[in-house]
Amino acid sequence: MFREEHTLLDDLTGRISSLRRSLDLDVKREELQELDARIAAPGFWDDPAGSQDILRKRTTLEKLITTWDSLNRQAEDVRVMIELGEEAADEETLAEVHQMNDKLREGVEAAEFQRMLSGSHDRNGCFVSVNSGAGGTESQDWAGMLLRMLLRYCEKKGWKTTITDYQDGEEAGLKSATFSVSGEYAYGHLKAEAGVHRLVRLSPFDSNNRRHTSFASVFVFPEIEEEEIDIKVPDSDLRVDTYRSSGAGGQHVNTTDSAVRITHIPTGIVVACQSERSQIMNRATAMKVLLAKLYERELEERSSKASELAGEKKEIGWGSQIRSYVLHPYKMVKDLRTGVESPTPDVVLDGDLDQFVIPFLMGVRRDVKDED
Repeated sequence: MFREEHTLLDDLTGRISSLRRSLDLDVKREELQELDARIAAPGFWDDPAGSQDILRKRTTLEKLITTWDSLNRQAEDVRVMIELGEEAADEETLAEVHQMNDKLREGVEAAEFQRMLSGSHDRNGCFVSVNSGAGGTESQDWAGMLLRMLLRYCEKKGWKTTITDYQDGEEAGLKSATFSVSGEYAYGHLKAEAGVHRLVRLSPFDSNNRRHTSFASVFVFPEIEEEEIDIKVPDSDLRVDTYRSSGAGGQHVNTTDSAVRITHIPTGIVVACQSERSQIMNRATAMKVLLAKLYERELEERSSKASELAGEKKEIGWGSQIRSYVLHPYKMVKDLRTGVESPTPDVVLDGDLDQFVIPFLMGVRRDVKDED
């Protein structure tokens, strides 16, 4: 009666071994020892910025190693419990083994997902921009709903968010909004939301109660420190304007005279920040957004050139439709990249996004036809 649990444990043990190989944990342990030696060396704190960077690397390595060690110990504990249970033919032990295997499986799946967040900036915070599409009030209202969904997702993850720029819609919703997200792996998760989102519903703004389709786009940029990238922005390339902050009655931003808008003249990229009372702080935040956008632009250009050289024609990710939210004539949210569906759009719009984010990051891909 323990055979099924033994088979499951063998599978989980194999996946743990695969994690060890893919993460190169033996090398990681050596790196941790080297970092510990550097931290213990005299003069370590002479360079505060460099010291903090080393401490962050050490924390990351230690967490990775501790996670694997914990999974390995759990697997050994389950194996011992199975052996004891087989000798005693004990139903109570069988139930305990089943619970232990379930917990181990959850841990392995979490570790496998974490392995997917191995991009150079996946651990970083990020900036998220929501923009309404063509369609006036309908799309602007949809953009407002989309912003709330993303903010609720961040809240459930325990990440801190700050709206840095907000442009009201003409009658409802918003034309555009940008917010910053501070939290571990915020960019790694939220990059899955970048693209065009489509809403199908009976319009609350149509006196004839007709069905409308609205579009809004989401852009996600990792927060990049200036020293991390080789992008120089001379002052001569910038046009800086200041203006009075505005928003939804002060709900989203402080009403001040210190809002900052920066235009990068060579590319035409425009960023703004109005979340702080200090013009200096608003400018600093706007510059962070600009650097993030310039960094993403450079990566896209490199990727485009590489595709051309390889004779490939790749779909532009930022402009592609990724998900449909249907509220009428039936209720369904469908991810067009993975095929994942949810019959509860209200729950999704309240920030329950991991059901879409995790399959996308885990590499699930399906051919999906959007029929609506």
